[in-house]
Amino acid sequence: MQTTQKQDQKQERQNITKHYTKDDLIWTLSLFGTAIGAGVLFLPINAGVGGLIPLLVVLILAYPMTFLAHRNLCRFVLGSDKPADDITFVAETYFGKGGGFIVTLLYFFAILPILLVYSANLTTTLSEFFVHQLGLEAPNRLLSSFLIVGILMLVSISGSSIVTKAMSLLVFPFIATLVVIGCFLIPYWNGAIFSEFANMSASSIDYKQTLMTLWLVVPVLIFSFNHSPIISSLACHCKEKYRHYAEPKSSQIISYAVILMVIVVMFFVFSCALCLTPQDFAAAKSQNVNILTYIANKFPEATFLAYVSPIVALIAMSKSFLGHYLGSAEGLNGILYKASNGRLSGRPAHIITAVITFLIAWLVAYKNPNVINIIESIGSPVLAVLLFLMPVYAIYKFDVLKKYRNNFTNAFVVIMGLIGISAAIKNLM
Repeated sequence: MQTTQKQDQKQERQNITKHYTKDDLIWTLSLFGTAIGAGVLFLPINAGVGGLIPLLVVLILAYPMTFLAHRNLCRFVLGSDKPADDITFVAETYFGKGGGFIVTLLYFFAILPILLVYSANLTTTLSEFFVHQLGLEAPNRLLSSFLIVGILMLVSISGSSIVTKAMSLLVFPFIATLVVIGCFLIPYWNGAIFSEFANMSASSIDYKQTLMTLWLVVPVLIFSFNHSPIISSLACHCKEKYRHYAEPKSSQIISYAVILMVIVVMFFVFSCALCLTPQDFAAAKSQNVNILTYIANKFPEATFLAYVSPIVALIAMSKSFLGHYLGSAEGLNGILYKASNGRLSGRPAHIITAVITFLIAWLVAYKNPNVINIIESIGSPVLAVLLFLMPVYAIYKFDVLKKYRNNFTNAFVVIMGLIGISAAIKNLM
């Protein structure tokens, strides 16, 4: 009888993961949309400046590092089978009232600066597009920032289902643009990056510099594919829809999303790398321009990329803003709930969260203070701790998560997390 029941459960589990629905696709695209922001236009530069080796390391590590870490975070939230229990409530279940509140604070203050940076950069990019590409006067920043943040906030407060659908709609043209640009660059491939590597002898390799480059490229990889702000929402969705089979379905969605990220982004990155040299990447880095702007300046036939670049950036940042709002709102709702001893929850908390977020984001978008980038840099190691270390600690600390104790994969996640955190801290110094 027990054997038959186990077989039925196994069959049901297989059926759930076998059927990939339209809803699953929307969530897959939403994870992609949250992760891949305007930073993708700088990833080829940051990864390619060290030559071929860092690019190959990024290619090899991108999937396992991203998938395993985000799956662990999702499992952390799935530790509670209540659909309404997001990361802020689950953290309190694991770590107690005080520990849960600290995790909620860290979660919120790690994500909010990213949201604010997107607000400011969206306003700046739109203004520059008017001036440099359209030849018009820059729009009034107070008004343009109000409209940009206001429109995105209206979508954000419409509920996770509307947000994910909006993000999936933005992701399609974004993916198509990256693929088309990657294909457009194929005639310019010169293989210089391979030639330079082939001409290097063992004695000419600067191993110390190579290791330093590899060390510093790990946080670039972590944050280029980071979609942790939307993982808690995904877990809650899967708990509500798939109940006991939330874990295999959420893992499937995360896996498909990461595969899509790696294929699209790495094709774009390698296509850029194959038409440039490490010296070109160093020049682009020193000029502080994105890869499309640099290529447009280098190849006369590719000048149209100077027009495409801001459009790609605007789409990228808009969809990432939506995904990061879900995480930021979870954090602030959790803070309001815990700080008020449960009196502020539901609709009142959501309204307060939306108003506070809108006012702060609008102010930052209008003023564009340099300090926000500094705060984001400080929040990055914190986000890495919450993504790479906290779930593994919980897996080995609490019996409810003991079925996820795989020493090899969890050790890999911890090691990559420690490397990324240490390199991110090094970048702050």
